[in-house]
Amino acid sequence: ECDFHAHVVSKAAPVISSKSPARAFRWSGSDIYCVKPESPSEDENFTDDVVGLVQKEIGGDLKSLKKVSGLLEKLTLENKQLEEQVLTVSSSVPLRVSAALSTAEESRVKLESLLEKERVLSNTLQQHLQGAQVWADSIGQVLGQLDTLERHMKYLQCLARIEQLSDSIQQYLMTNSMWDAVGAIDRMASLDMGLRESGCSHLQAFLRETLRFWHKILKDKLASDFEEVLTQFHWPFISPPTQTLSPPANAQELNSQLELLVSQLLSLQTSDDLISEKKEILSRPGQSQTPPLSLPIQIMLLPLSKRFRYHFTGNRQTNNLSKPEWYLTQVLIWMGNSSNFMDEKIQPTLDRARAKVNARVELCRGLLTLAQEKLAHDTPRLLYDDALFCHLVDEVLQFEKELRSTHSYPRAYPGILHILLEETVFQKWLSVERKMAVEKVDTMLSAEGAWSSQYKDITDMDELKAPDCAETFMTLLLVITERYRSLPCPRAQLSFLALQKELVDDFRIRLTQVMKEESRQPLSPRYCAILNAANYISTVLSDWGDNVFFLQLQQAAVSVGEEILGPLGATETGRLASLEESLFEALLALLERLRGDMLGRLLDAVMRDVKEKAQPYCKDRWISLPSQSDQATMSLSSSACPMMLCLRDHLLQLQQMLCLPLFQMFWQGLAERLDNFIYEDLILYNHFNEGGVAQLQYDMTRNLFPLFRHYCKRPENFFKHVKEACIILTLKVGPALLLCDVLKQSEEDEGILNHQQPSPESALNELGVYKLAPSDVQILLKLRSAWLKQ
Repeated sequence: ECDFHAHVVSKAAPVISSKSPARAFRWSGSDIYCVKPESPSEDENFTDDVVGLVQKEIGGDLKSLKKVSGLLEKLTLENKQLEEQVLTVSSSVPLRVSAALSTAEESRVKLESLLEKERVLSNTLQQHLQGAQVWADSIGQVLGQLDTLERHMKYLQCLARIEQLSDSIQQYLMTNSMWDAVGAIDRMASLDMGLRESGCSHLQAFLRETLRFWHKILKDKLASDFEEVLTQFHWPFISPPTQTLSPPANAQELNSQLELLVSQLLSLQTSDDLISEKKEILSRPGQSQTPPLSLPIQIMLLPLSKRFRYHFTGNRQTNNLSKPEWYLTQVLIWMGNSSNFMDEKIQPTLDRARAKVNARVELCRGLLTLAQEKLAHDTPRLLYDDALFCHLVDEVLQFEKELRSTHSYPRAYPGILHILLEETVFQKWLSVERKMAVEKVDTMLSAEGAWSSQYKDITDMDELKAPDCAETFMTLLLVITERYRSLPCPRAQLSFLALQKELVDDFRIRLTQVMKEESRQPLSPRYCAILNAANYISTVLSDWGDNVFFLQLQQAAVSVGEEILGPLGATETGRLASLEESLFEALLALLERLRGDMLGRLLDAVMRDVKEKAQPYCKDRWISLPSQSDQATMSLSSSACPMMLCLRDHLLQLQQMLCLPLFQMFWQGLAERLDNFIYEDLILYNHFNEGGVAQLQYDMTRNLFPLFRHYCKRPENFFKHVKEACIILTLKVGPALLLCDVLKQSEEDEGILNHQQPSPESALNELGVYKLAPSDVQILLKLRSAWLKQ
């Protein structure tokens, strides 16, 4: 057994462990041999592993050597399984590789075969193409000749068609078959439109000249007949039509001729548009596209156009740059004089001809063309004369207003405002508006009654007590709003809005400068007038923020406002889009700051005066005053009279000078400051006996609080410190001592939950004390001289 043990130890048969993964084993029969590692360190580790295994499985007990045979069998079985796994893997991998190689070889052979076929087919195709090229060239030449012949044939057919239509029109005109002539002209116009994409420029020119020739003849004849009929209807109406004119004897025949001629002229509309090449008017800033005028209306406008050009061009006295109202008024007069005739005679004829045209609107469009041409010609000549330019703008705005309201001209069609929106003219307009506004502000601020209200003697109209300068300024802004409200371009409207905001900010700065000059006397009427002005402007701007017009501008500002109003942050843009803020939010914040600063200065001035008058009252001998029972009647403390009179005078004075919202803010702020002053400088500063407490309560509840009862029902709610301090000081000795015990016990039991002991807050609430803290109540309880002796 000893020899066998030594044999096992020397020949080493360990299991594969994680500590020696690099070892290899060889088996021979029942003996286990280990291939020693190359390095000495690995050999030492290997020996240690073998010794560890033998000691673990066999140990030092010789009786355990019987386990050796079981260990050898176990290791032999594991080694056999490992060998089978290695053989299985080594045998399957070569089979797969061999199959992949075989498939690749087959694919290579097929590819070479396909490439060979492709080369053969390519050579055959090249030979075929070379042989067929001669035939292809021959056939292409023949096809080209056929195409040329076909185009020549079509060219000749077009010429023949043109000649045929031309002959037909000539025959129709000779036989006075006007409808047939109109139809032939219409077919020729359709042929012209069909050749629009053709490259036959000479054919197009010939067709257009032929069409123009026959169209002019036919149009002149129809226009002449149409003018004769209109003349019998007394067209044009230069003066207002009178009802005394009897209808012509052949009225029915004239109506029939009018309807026939209007229908025939409408049939010539297509060819007329082609010949005159009337495109849709290109839209200018804020101007929509409009189609050409209908042919009957064009003919009706001819006598009016001649009269307009006769009077308002050249060296006529009526052509005066300083009098744009002359030609603008004349256009409006013609519109008014012609409206009934257009509605009663022309519109029914157009309706029966199924022309989707409004006769009155068409006439207005034609007359507006005359005004537009005249205005576009005169405006650049007025850019260097501010007075004439302002007059021109006023007249144009008035004309536009009357055009839309009196004559019901649709908003979709442009008037004459777009002339003022040309960049050079529009910038001049903005510049003049700014200049005139600044001059008016300078004038109104330097006026004698600038800081007095023009409605000061009318109570119902003077709620805001706005000084004349502020009201005039807001009227100026309102006038500017009305001037640009009708502009068709949102960008232009936003430019004027930016100007208004600039003017408001400039006026705010002027108010601030005047306020600083008056800050030494904040109780003066002018100082209060400045405060009223800031409040009035803020109120009006807040109302504007909810106006539909400015809300629409606000939505426009979200999309295009950055180019005009400056860069808008993402937050501000979102608030504007959701209507959380208005366009005047920044200005309102600045005005609110100015109003708050001025109110603070006003309160400081009043409180300084009140504190000065209250010094004797604060230093009164509250601890030695006689008790209430010793006095026949209670009366106001003599030392409090100056303070009360001062308060009364200031309240009455400022009620007259400040508007109601500002005065409410003032007296509430004054009450808050006065409450703190009396509580801190009088009550906490003194000790009180029973008479002193009674006198203090009488002074407060019967004299101070009633001073404010004119402005609210329960003024004591604005003096919570004083009111609650009086409640504590007037407690009887028993309740006061109980309250002291509750407060003291609460301090001792702080942090300990006690459901039986009432909280100091609930005890104070039962007494009506809600504002003062328990610590403040303890201080007040120590101010009663009677309780100090307890």
